[in-house]
Amino acid sequence: MIRRREFVRNSAFGAAALLLARPARLASAVASSAPDARVEVLPNEVLGTISPNIYGHFIEHVGGVIYDGVWVGENSKVQNIDGIRKDLVDEMRKIKAPVVRYPGGCFADTYDWRDGIGPADKRPRRTNFWIEAEPSSEPSNHRYESNRFGTDEFMRFCKLVGCQPYLAANVRSLPAEALYRWVEYCNSPAGSTTLADARAASGSAEPYNVRYWGIGNESWGCGGNFTAQEYAVEFRRYTSWLPAYGQPLSLIASGPNDDNWQWTRGFFDEIARKDKDLFGSIFGWALHYYSWNLSRGRTQDWNAGKGDAVQFDVQDWYEVLHEGGRLESLIEGHWQAMGESDAGHRVKLVVDEWGPWYRPGSQLTVDNLFEQVPTLRDAVFSAMTLDIFNRHPEKVTLASPAQLINCLNSLYLAHEDKFCVTPVGLVFGMYAAHQGGQALRTIISAPNVEYVRDGKPTTFWGLQGSASIRGKDLVLTVVNPSVNEIRETEITVRGASIKSGTITVLTNPDLHAHNSFDQRNAVTAQVKDLQSTGRVLTLAIPPASVSKLELSLT
Repeated sequence: MIRRREFVRNSAFGAAALLLARPARLASAVASSAPDARVEVLPNEVLGTISPNIYGHFIEHVGGVIYDGVWVGENSKVQNIDGIRKDLVDEMRKIKAPVVRYPGGCFADTYDWRDGIGPADKRPRRTNFWIEAEPSSEPSNHRYESNRFGTDEFMRFCKLVGCQPYLAANVRSLPAEALYRWVEYCNSPAGSTTLADARAASGSAEPYNVRYWGIGNESWGCGGNFTAQEYAVEFRRYTSWLPAYGQPLSLIASGPNDDNWQWTRGFFDEIARKDKDLFGSIFGWALHYYSWNLSRGRTQDWNAGKGDAVQFDVQDWYEVLHEGGRLESLIEGHWQAMGESDAGHRVKLVVDEWGPWYRPGSQLTVDNLFEQVPTLRDAVFSAMTLDIFNRHPEKVTLASPAQLINCLNSLYLAHEDKFCVTPVGLVFGMYAAHQGGQALRTIISAPNVEYVRDGKPTTFWGLQGSASIRGKDLVLTVVNPSVNEIRETEITVRGASIKSGTITVLTNPDLHAHNSFDQRNAVTAQVKDLQSTGRVLTLAIPPASVSKLELSLT
């Protein structure tokens, strides 16, 4: 059955490729049949500004993320800038990476920032949080933390990339004073304190001016196993009277896992019980959500419920998208719960860990804990997720997939002198055009996808997407999840005509296609011009694809 489905899908892809190979004619049909889907963009219905920070990223001292991924060392034969992998810096500049979260993740819950500053040869070596999960074959600097990469190296990395740092503080095992001193180290004026002098000795007399601070991580679990009420007390204690040094701090509280409404209500109720004005000092509420259970209801076991990253069937293709799509209802549900205590919604949502989580076995570097190979499926998944964020700009202010490199849903994979951009990285490159734009209400209608799930017929949505505008320049992104159906789609912009534009399409005839060190361009994004003018654009949107239209309006 799978082979037959793939044959049908390949035929459809070939037809779509022919249609996209020539300039699309606006105000007339490019497709071979009447449109069965419609997209209407409403420029007069602005949802809000899309925060660039929802296109953020996350790195943690786990597996090969830091050592081998980000940090190769100043004396490495790998091209580097003061020890930081140059290929990574170059690619992150291309996608306009706005913010990076560090040093965790659960690693942050055992991390003492003071271990990672000062002369490199004087820094203490510690046991890594993940030692019990790391295979014994892992390099020693994955199991035992050398602290060679610390606060100053991370700040240099952010400066090279051109992004803002977002630091996650240890609430589980360090006192509140440690956070206070970390803020002082990063932000106190040159020459003002002993810690400012220590920072200068490490290469930066001027303050780092770190704005974003996470107060703990997953405090319901590895971050302390608190109750929501207990954590609210700790949050108040850790954030009372932090020095701002002329720049207000954006404090991010450790929010829920998945649909834990009780955690959200418990924290917000406890903050309100003390003083509702405290909501004005909380920037964000961090929701974590992983799409991992592909068992279709057969189990809730964390390991047994996972699927394979590369070897999957059509059911698993749709199942991971179905699980990922739940994020929209989680955003709406937690937003409603937050508003029960914070009626003015001063606190915004931060989704700083998201993505699919598969079972081990697909990694390019065998011993890298949590590394998995992103395929075309993960590109579609990530585009769908970014569209969800774009559709809720008033709610979501910052987000980051887990994690940037050599981990889950990574944009990049690297080992020694080898490096590749994954299909997920290509999607972030496509969607960067939305950053800072005005999100527009967009009406999308399309036939549902029909497929067989565990022997029973079922359906899945046919098209989803989002739109944003700057002046007369419109960006529209659309995801077609169907494994075999071209969507003949009519696109209109209410009250405007389309002067010119381009279409970028990411897809592949093979659902399992992925980039690797040997085949770095197995999955690519293709760009075509749209050269005519008119009020209606009709396009054939290929199966299993992500499309971006950049349109100039009149």
